[in-house]
Amino acid sequence: MSGKKLRIWGMVVIGILLSFRLTLAQEPYVVGISMAITGRGSEIYAPVKDALDVYFKEVNAKGGINGHPVKIIFEDNAAEPSKAASDAKKLITQDKVILLMNASLSSTYAPMIQTAKRYNVPIFFAGAVCPNEVYPPNADDIQFCSSGFASKYDSRFAMSFIKEQAKEPVKLGLVSMNIPISRGEIDFAETLAGPLGFVVVEKEAIPPTTPDFIPFATKIKNAGANWVYSWAPWATQVKTFEALRKLGWKGKYLAFAHIQAEEELERLKDDDFFVFGANGLFADNTSTHQKIRNTAAKEKTIYPYTQLTEGWLAAMVLEEVLKKTSWPGTPEKVKAAMNQLNLDMKELRGGPLVWTPNNHFRTVNYYRAYKWSSNQKKVVHVKEWTPYTVK
Repeated sequence: MSGKKLRIWGMVVIGILLSFRLTLAQEPYVVGISMAITGRGSEIYAPVKDALDVYFKEVNAKGGINGHPVKIIFEDNAAEPSKAASDAKKLITQDKVILLMNASLSSTYAPMIQTAKRYNVPIFFAGAVCPNEVYPPNADDIQFCSSGFASKYDSRFAMSFIKEQAKEPVKLGLVSMNIPISRGEIDFAETLAGPLGFVVVEKEAIPPTTPDFIPFATKIKNAGANWVYSWAPWATQVKTFEALRKLGWKGKYLAFAHIQAEEELERLKDDDFFVFGANGLFADNTSTHQKIRNTAAKEKTIYPYTQLTEGWLAAMVLEEVLKKTSWPGTPEKVKAAMNQLNLDMKELRGGPLVWTPNNHFRTVNYYRAYKWSSNQKKVVHVKEWTPYTVK
């Protein structure tokens, strides 16, 4: 073969190799999420999709992770367990995802976990209540959770907060939605109230579909409650509070800060309505809050920026996990990366999110409390970050 032909063949081979490398580089990390984009609870879970969309649009525009883009496949389970089950099977067996995610009602957990275990694929709960199996000391091998709210921990902060704030003996009213997880947390709060010297004067479990909160509020008011604590979906919390105010109730009310909380504090403008949670509100105006606000405006997100924090945090976790997952990604590599996560939450929370082999929740949970201030005419924090060791 002549020298000229050899050079031509050499160029062809180099071209093929370059093309092959380019194809490999364009192969994505594939992650699948089954979530309630529609249906019951979607007002809390759907903004998680919004945040993941805009976050990874920017990540991919900057070259992706480890030279590969991130592809997130979204499936809408409409908060239906049967749909969540079929989503999980499709995402694992057809789409070959290396990580499953869930942002939906707890009723969708069992079928997804069952499928994830069958194929040994890790499952990450983001924006939904954390399952008990992620807590130490015996965290399940494949389940992980970054969500801000946590049963058995939220009420510990809530009761201590009321103790600090109360200027007189506490006559406590307790409010849950009549679903197992909400009732269970309020029952737990009741066990904490007695040792603190509180008298529980009324406890209401309000049906999810109730159209009228006045009858429940009337019982609480007539029982003489001067503080009310509620741990329930936002609608139950705020509609009970508004019903109490309509009845002329003058007490103080503490609720968990779901993603609607900041807008609602500004709407209600009530100095005695407190919220608390693990995620900082935009009133803190940190550099990360500014980034979320600017990104939401640039990308014209469906939901307001004040509702994107939980999804943004999940996106930060996912990015960090994939950074530690060498190419080609596999479920085993992802699981190994998740078992040694130590992520700076960039002031969206009070400290880092740390996962270990026996703790897939977090080693320390931080809480902060907020209210509307009529004097300052804005939302203000009334309690600095408070740590609770999780063990």
